[in-house]
Amino acid sequence: RFFPFFQPLCHFCLFLGGICMYSPTGKAAKCRGYREIPEGNEKALKRAVARIGPISVGIDASLPSFQFYSRGVYYDESCNAENINHAVLAVGYGAQKGTKHWIIKNSWGEEWGNKGYVLLARNMNNACGVANLASFPKM
Repeated sequence: RFFPFFQPLCHFCLFLGGICMYSPTGKAAKCRGYREIPEGNEKALKRAVARIGPISVGIDASLPSFQFYSRGVYYDESCNAENINHAVLAVGYGAQKGTKHWIIKNSWGEEWGNKGYVLLARNMNNACGVANLASFPKM
């Protein structure tokens, strides 16, 4: 039987009236810290994406051109690599019509960008600071 009044309230989902369903017996791994990618090093970021998998990165997402992105490889020279204000995931990389890019998963839902993703210019002066604040957990 389910007795919600015996369950701890989840502070994150209180606004939904939610009950915390977390159970430490179901954990899959233990985080033993994290590793940072050398600041501004897109080559090291590419190597980490290939070897580790998705890498947490910070970018400048303040420009309207980013906020209203819908397709193609995104590059705006006004994007400020020193103004990191949004966390996203670098999940891959590639090239489109000869332009190298990162495959970035955003957290704004599938209605934003290209089904929630943006192709961010790669090797173009560290576009939007993609390699300035990158890290991954050590498991």
